[in-house]
Amino acid sequence: MVVKKRQNSKAKAINQRFQQVKLNDEAVSQFLIQNPNFFIRNASQVESMQVPHPVRGAVSLTEWHMARQRNKIKQLESEITLLMEHATANEQLFSQLLNLQIQLIQASDPNELVQLLSLWAKSLGLNGAYLYLFDDKWLLSAPSNYHHLALNASQFDFIRVRHLQYSYQYLGTLNATELDFLIPERNNVGSVALSLLGKFGDLGILIFTSANPHHYQSGQGTLLLEKISEVLPILIERWIMRRR
Repeated sequence: MVVKKRQNSKAKAINQRFQQVKLNDEAVSQFLIQNPNFFIRNASQVESMQVPHPVRGAVSLTEWHMARQRNKIKQLESEITLLMEHATANEQLFSQLLNLQIQLIQASDPNELVQLLSLWAKSLGLNGAYLYLFDDKWLLSAPSNYHHLALNASQFDFIRVRHLQYSYQYLGTLNATELDFLIPERNNVGSVALSLLGKFGDLGILIFTSANPHHYQSGQGTLLLEKISEVLPILIERWIMRRR
């Protein structure tokens, strides 16, 4: 009789301690980490466990785990596909830039340089290309033969402030006043790509035009435009001196 009372007291004490323990996600996770053989010891119970499912109501723990693995595989496949697409795009970008640089290096003067830029642009389905040099940075006045490339930097400021205040590149549309200033003939210009020349964007402006109003849009990549704009001042200095 005394032994039975002792057993009952021990069982009550164990139940009380168990009730005092508040199980939560962290406690359960910690237990499973510290007891890696739990699922092996309780294989039969694991197989019968049910996990809530938004469509099927409930699925077995095994099915739930397999579904997670399939989702991870699909995610990895998507990431690999995206990386391959980026690699292909970068390869095309490099090829286009290399071909253009080879052509520009062979130019005999700035006029031919602009012609080559325009021909290259048309090969990509664009209207053409324009190049202007800020007159406060280059010696373009007579007897220079390239004064038609000169652009007054102060007069250009209204475009700089509106479109190029925080970036050296702008992709999008221009209003009638801006088009009249940069492209007086403005034949069928829907959208433009503008890129300032020079490390500080103070040497000039390169312009590509498209008849499609949606061809150039904010958010598109500008890497190719940036690289071309880095090369041009170096080539131009072969024929036109910089102001000191």
